[in-house]
Amino acid sequence: MKGLKKTLSLNRKNSNGADGTKKDKSGSSVAAPPPPPNNAKPSATGAAPQRNAGSAPAPKAGGDASPPNIVVSSDPVHEQSTNPRTPDRAEPPRNTALNRLRAGPKDTIPIVGKPPRKQRSSRFVVTERVEIQRLPSFNETPIPDRASLFVAKLHQCRVLFDFNDASSELTGKQIKAQTLHEMLEYITSQRGVITEHIYPEVVNMFASNLFRSIPPPVNPTGDAFDPEEDEPVLELAWPHLQIVYEFFLRFIENGDFNIAIAKRYIDQTFVLNLLELFDSEDPRERDFLKTTLHRIYGKFLNLRAFIRRSINNVFFQFVYETEKHNGIAELLEILGSIINGFALPLKDEHKIFLTRVLLPLHKVKSLSLYHPQLAYCVVQFLEKDPLLAEDVLLGLLKFWPKVNSPKEVMYLNEVEEILDVTDPVEFQKIQVPLFQQLSRCINSQHFQVAERALLYWNNEYVVNLMSYNLSTVLPIVFPPLYNNSRSHWNRTIHGMVYNALKLFMEINAEMFDECMQSFKERQIKEQQDAVDRYDAWQRMREKAVKNVNGKLPANYHEVEHPPPPAPIPVDDNDILDLTLELNAATIDDVQADYLDDQGMERVPMADPGMDATYDVGNPDNQPSSPGGPQSPHVRRKSVLPVDPTVLRDLQAHRSLDDLGYPAANGRASYGEFS
Repeated sequence: MKGLKKTLSLNRKNSNGADGTKKDKSGSSVAAPPPPPNNAKPSATGAAPQRNAGSAPAPKAGGDASPPNIVVSSDPVHEQSTNPRTPDRAEPPRNTALNRLRAGPKDTIPIVGKPPRKQRSSRFVVTERVEIQRLPSFNETPIPDRASLFVAKLHQCRVLFDFNDASSELTGKQIKAQTLHEMLEYITSQRGVITEHIYPEVVNMFASNLFRSIPPPVNPTGDAFDPEEDEPVLELAWPHLQIVYEFFLRFIENGDFNIAIAKRYIDQTFVLNLLELFDSEDPRERDFLKTTLHRIYGKFLNLRAFIRRSINNVFFQFVYETEKHNGIAELLEILGSIINGFALPLKDEHKIFLTRVLLPLHKVKSLSLYHPQLAYCVVQFLEKDPLLAEDVLLGLLKFWPKVNSPKEVMYLNEVEEILDVTDPVEFQKIQVPLFQQLSRCINSQHFQVAERALLYWNNEYVVNLMSYNLSTVLPIVFPPLYNNSRSHWNRTIHGMVYNALKLFMEINAEMFDECMQSFKERQIKEQQDAVDRYDAWQRMREKAVKNVNGKLPANYHEVEHPPPPAPIPVDDNDILDLTLELNAATIDDVQADYLDDQGMERVPMADPGMDATYDVGNPDNQPSSPGGPQSPHVRRKSVLPVDPTVLRDLQAHRSLDDLGYPAANGRASYGEFS
């Protein structure tokens, strides 16, 4: 066998030239495919061949040269088999991902090794490696030469570096960061440094560093990207990008900034490129983008209408096409300040924006990522024009979720905020469909939905609206309140229902008794209708059996259906019993042992047999010792893995509020511009 391997190796060497760079990779008597290039990584577990990159080692004369131990396999990592004729991939894996999941804890997500790295959030195209030289500082340069030095530094900062390799070009990265800091301090502390020929240089430097393509947020392995669960991919080049953003903001806010000159360079194309960056996964960059676009909207009056239309187009694409975008919350924050500055009366353009853009944003499944900002924008419209309450509430009822309980809770939160700014006259227009939906929420078996709907009775203004329209509201909500007072599985809901019924009884006891009587009569009528339907079906069946021409199928098997129960007559004792219960019971009567600090009912954990238990009395919610006193288990979420690098970078991010930028949260309003 060794002689055959040697002969094949010599023939391959002679046929490919004297340098002998190509080698035989055969591990058996059959020739194998050509080897991978020399820079291919060796096997992680197999023996790495010792050879030079230029040529193969020549066999010794007069002796048998042992062939190199090379494993031919397409798999990057494998264990070398003890049998050279049996390929490794024929053996079943010893520890698969499924086995690791089965062997791991039941209520945690296992972290095996290093998690797969997702693709970075942006794509910088570095065509060639450029070495930059450190330029003199502004303090070391005479005043007449500082303008040309400023331009030279701007040109120097247009050079991009590849941050995928943290150890490459360290000197150039440090020089660029230092240069950006020098220019930031220069335009902040000096006056008269922003001249006409500086504007294109600053805009070009900003565009060169920031405008790039944002790839779709997709995991390379596993499930699709979930913005609510997956950690964001932080921008690797952020040490440079942050200073560029700060420099551009100082440039716009400088006292020497001339809007007439800047209009030539900060145009519609610039705004569109800026809006594309809002899809970045890095929340730090979106924070700076929000403030940057906010400043541009405030200073460039000619771009205001275009910015609003462009943001609308982003929303349209998000709602009706992709349903994936990372910067919806930041864009809504900008719109919140814009809406706050709308002039009265509102234009038809703005009303159309409310009904056709903001309201459809409620139907996206990722509503939780931007719902607080969206609700703020809607409430701002209603504070400007209370007559829009009917359109808004009917629009919300149109998009009301059917099976998504967390989303339904968000809708209930927003509706309560809307009712707080709704006039009593407008409330009368929507009270019937609104409380019909609230009745369905009270009947929900999801206790958080029912609880959130019942919290409306803790809002003094909403209770006043109910009391003024009690003849319309009480007949709608009484049936679900009465049913849940008897049959709901959650004890907290029982107490809240009793409070709501007691409140209605205190407002108008006579109307409460009438609703109770009407509800009982309606129940009796429904039971009587069921009996009548059963009797009619039995009469029809008897006629069919007596029909001489009729014939039943051969495989017909009759199933006996018991008759429905007979109607129960109305008894005044039921009303009296409920009244006594309401006078004696409130939510405070719910046993405290069954509730946690947030008022939620304690339930057993998914795995009560775990060694560590959670002490409810411990404010830090630390696991108590297994041998300690047994405390009731409380509901808790699964333990999600957290990347410490991402967490550290996000905590180290300096918010724009800390940098001294006023109204960085997007709440400053601008006057309406026609």
